Amino acid sequence: MELIKALILGIVQGATEFLPVSSSGHLVLGSHILGFSEQGIVFGVLLHLGTLVSVVAVFRKELFEMVKAPIWWLFGKLEEDGRHYLLWDLYVVVATIPSVIIGLLFKEQIQGLFTSVTVVCFMLIVTGLMMITAQFISDRGRRVNSPRAFLIGCGQAFAIIPGVSRSGTTIFIAMLLGIDRETAARFSFIMSIPAILGAAVLNLGEVIADPPTAEELIVYGTGTLAAAITGYLAIILLLDIIRRNRLQWFGYYCLAVALAGLIFLQASP
Repeated sequence: MELIKALILGIVQGATEFLPVSSSGHLVLGSHILGFSEQGIVFGVLLHLGTLVSVVAVFRKELFEMVKAPIWWLFGKLEEDGRHYLLWDLYVVVATIPSVIIGLLFKEQIQGLFTSVTVVCFMLIVTGLMMITAQFISDRGRRVNSPRAFLIGCGQAFAIIPGVSRSGTTIFIAMLLGIDRETAARFSFIMSIPAILGAAVLNLGEVIADPPTAEELIVYGTGTLAAAITGYLAIILLLDIIRRNRLQWFGYYCLAVALAGLIFLQASP
């Protein structure tokens, strides 16, 4: 039964990490409903690493160029295309700064929010309203730059709160800043890599202090593999939906989940 629960939560994590519906919110609700919340930190870290594999797989070409660009720059061999990727390296670093500050300063307070189903439900409503509003934002052809990257990063920091979608918030803010929706989505996915790694590193000490047993590793590994596969498919799906300007679908879904969560909370003893 625990293996099935891990598989379900892995699929939920993979789908919701990149779809704009809040993975943390769904994991809090799913763990609460399935009675799987006691697995906590270790399982959460492994699920996030599973989704990291998926985003690296989808954007492997762009990431290879981003890794190569600073090396070519050091040797004076950077061409025009490489300059674009070198700038994106800079923008990802700038966008990560707000999350690092918030994560380090308010780690304990943020972890406390993950026990509140009520917070998750109300934050899902916020996410839903952002996604419904996104359909009315017009592309203005602006590019990502350092100030815009920092503002997008502030959205990512806000999304540390469970129930607020990281991808949804960052894409929404990028669109508000005039960046076209597909570029906004690609930047959102790529800038998630240091955020996911950072979240894993922050909890690494607790994982080492209380390592999982061999039996738990099988359960967690199943969930992690499910998260990686589902995450890959979710990114491909979302890129297609964004091209068709249909983010409002996720907004209605978030509102429905929030309402269901509040009803479930009221009905629980």
